[in-house]
Amino acid sequence: MLVPKGRQVDPENINHSSSALQLLLFVDERPSSQEQIQRIKTYLQELQTNYPFEFQTIEVGAQPDLVEHFRLIATPSLVKIYPEPRQTLTGSDLIGQLQQCWSRWQEDAERHRVNLTKPESPVDRGISYALDRIRLDDEIFKLKKENEDLQAQLQFKDQVLVLLAHDLRSPLTAASIALETLEMLQNRDPSEWPPNLVEHLCKQARAQLRTMNRMISEILQAARDKSSQLRLACYPVQLKPLCEEILAGFERQIEGKSLGLLSDIPQDLPMVYADAELIRQVLVNLLENAVKYTQEGGRISLSILHRTSGKVQVSVEDTGPGIPEEKRDRIFEGHFRLKRDEGREGYGLGLALCRKVVRAHHGQIWVDSVLGQGSCFNFTLPVYRG
Repeated sequence: MLVPKGRQVDPENINHSSSALQLLLFVDERPSSQEQIQRIKTYLQELQTNYPFEFQTIEVGAQPDLVEHFRLIATPSLVKIYPEPRQTLTGSDLIGQLQQCWSRWQEDAERHRVNLTKPESPVDRGISYALDRIRLDDEIFKLKKENEDLQAQLQFKDQVLVLLAHDLRSPLTAASIALETLEMLQNRDPSEWPPNLVEHLCKQARAQLRTMNRMISEILQAARDKSSQLRLACYPVQLKPLCEEILAGFERQIEGKSLGLLSDIPQDLPMVYADAELIRQVLVNLLENAVKYTQEGGRISLSILHRTSGKVQVSVEDTGPGIPEEKRDRIFEGHFRLKRDEGREGYGLGLALCRKVVRAHHGQIWVDSVLGQGSCFNFTLPVYRG
C-alpha cells in the first residue's frame, strides 16, 4: 500500500494490533530507482503469501518528517517498526539483507504475539508499573530540563537585546558623522576638499555598516535553531585582496594599542570557493578577538597557507593570555564565555557563528593555544576548481 501525499502517517500512533509484524518501505521518485523498488515490493508480496504481515510504502517527499523521525540516510529503506526493537535496512542489497533478517523477524513477531495473549501475573504487573514509573520520571526530567533551557534562552535573548542596542550606537554614530560630513562637502567647491577625504569617509561609512550588519547577523543566527543551515552564496574568491581590505579596517585599533601586525599571504594563493561576506564575518570576528585580548605592545598576525591540493588554511594568531586546554572546544559553543570575559562587551556568539560558517563550507576550525603566550585560530576552506 502506497501512502499518498495527502495522507500522513504518525509514527507515534501506528496501530500495532492488526498484525504481529509491521514494516515501512521508504521510496523516492527517481526513475533510476523504480526498478529496484518494484523488485523489493514483489519480494515483500511473495513473503506475505507464507506469513501475513503489514507493510506500507511511503514516498519520502510526501513525509519528510518521517524520514527525520527514523533518521534515514538513503532510499529505498525498509524499517521494521513492530515489534520492537526497531531495525532499518538500506542499500543496494536490501533484499539480501531482508533474507538474512526474515527468520529472526518472524520469531520476534511470534514471541510478541504469545506474550500479548498470556495472562499477566501480579509480578508482571508490578514490573510493568515500575517500568512505567521510570519512563514517567524520565519524561518529567526531560521536560524540566527543556524548561530550564528555554528560560535560559529567554534570559539570554533579553540580555542580548540590551547589549545590541548599546553596541549599535557606536558604529551608527560613526557612519552618521561620515555621511553628514559628505553632505556638508556638497556645499563647498571640490577644489577645496582635503585630498582623499571623500574616499576616506565612504570607506569609513562602509566599514561601520558592515560592523552593524555582522552584529545583527550574529543575533539572527543565535535566534535560529541550532540545526538550521546557513544559506551560502558561493563563488570563486581571492582571499588576498579580501584580507588586505579587512586589515585596513583594523589600522586604527592596531595603532591605538601599539600592536605589531604581521601579514603572510602568498601571491600565488589559489582562489577558494566560498561566500565572501560570510568569510569576511569569520575573519573580522577572529581579528577583533585578537586585538581585544592582546595587550598593548603585543603582536597579531594573519597568514594563509595552501595546505593541500583541495584546502587552504587561514590562521589568526595573537600574543594574548591564551585559552585553557579544557575550554578550547567549548569556546565554539553558542553562548559559552570564559570566566575572564564575563565583564567584557559581546554576546559569546562570535566563535559559534565562525564554526557554523566554516562547517557550512565543509571546512574545519580549531584553536592552538598556550596559556600566557597566546592563541592561534585556524580554519580551512575548499580550493576553487574551475
